Amino acid sequence: MTPPLVKRKPRPKTAVAADAAAPTAEAVSAPAAPATEQASPVEPEPVTPEPVAPEPEPVEPEPEPLAEPDAPSPVADAVIPIADAAAAPPAADAVVIRGLIKDFGDHRAVNGIDLTIPAGSFYGIVGPNGAGKTTTLSILAGLLRADAGQVVVCGIDQATDSLAAKRVMGVLPDRLRTFDRLTGRQLLHYYGLLRGLSADVIEKRSADLVRAFDLADSVSRVVSDYSAGMTKKIMLAGAMIHSPRVLVLDEPFEAVDPVSSAVILDILRAYVAHGGTVILSSHGMDLVERVCSRVAIIVGGDVLAEGTIDEVRAGQTLESRFVELSGGIGEVEGLEWLHTFSD
Repeated sequence: MTPPLVKRKPRPKTAVAADAAAPTAEAVSAPAAPATEQASPVEPEPVTPEPVAPEPEPVEPEPEPLAEPDAPSPVADAVIPIADAAAAPPAADAVVIRGLIKDFGDHRAVNGIDLTIPAGSFYGIVGPNGAGKTTTLSILAGLLRADAGQVVVCGIDQATDSLAAKRVMGVLPDRLRTFDRLTGRQLLHYYGLLRGLSADVIEKRSADLVRAFDLADSVSRVVSDYSAGMTKKIMLAGAMIHSPRVLVLDEPFEAVDPVSSAVILDILRAYVAHGGTVILSSHGMDLVERVCSRVAIIVGGDVLAEGTIDEVRAGQTLESRFVELSGGIGEVEGLEWLHTFSD
């Protein structure tokens, strides 16, 4: 029985020896590391000037927190992107139209129109029904695509960057279509959101526009309950909420009472006086003659006269000149039966 005990004893001893060898290796490696670490702490004492020389001050990313105030400013100044886009264009011409053509089947509605509309002007476009006025304004506003020609708005080519061109415009279309189940206040807020304005900016501007357009008593009602004139006013307010560089207005005074017309005119005159451009179509020759600085008469898709009011009317009233260029008054012969009453 002793031999097996002798055999078993050397095995645990070798295991112990191996275990002993392992810790000694660790012990050797352990002191080697601390030895170097002790040498390094001795050297850092001269390196202590390095902490003293607070090169952490290059952590002058603390001025970078100054960029954080810039982060809230885009929210407060949400209009800035639009204002920047509007400020970029040259001051000379707000709109340049060259060779504009639009066909509807076999009918040519716009026949190679050329127009240059100076910035800061009140520009009128007049013509008989079906002359191509609304089609021209719809193409300018980006609501229709031309078959040929070029439209440049505030220096922005509509064909290459239609979104940027639309940003600098406010549009009041002829055929009013809107979200009329919203209240007037909700509609203005929605228009502001579409234009990228912050809620604070929308609230302030909406209050200003409601007061200016005399809509305070109706702004809490749904737009479907508005009269035609009130609907036109709330939509014109929506077209102006983002402070556009150019306003494109198709028949803005149609179905608007004289008091509201006077209010709208005052707002538009002040807008033009501060550098904005108004382009409007109207059948009211007296109004165009009174408020517009330049006018174009369009008949059959062609511009028959264009220039200042005095140049276009050529010594006549604008209405007389318009009738003359439009082909005169139609024949009334053959209506004698109308003079014999049916009773």
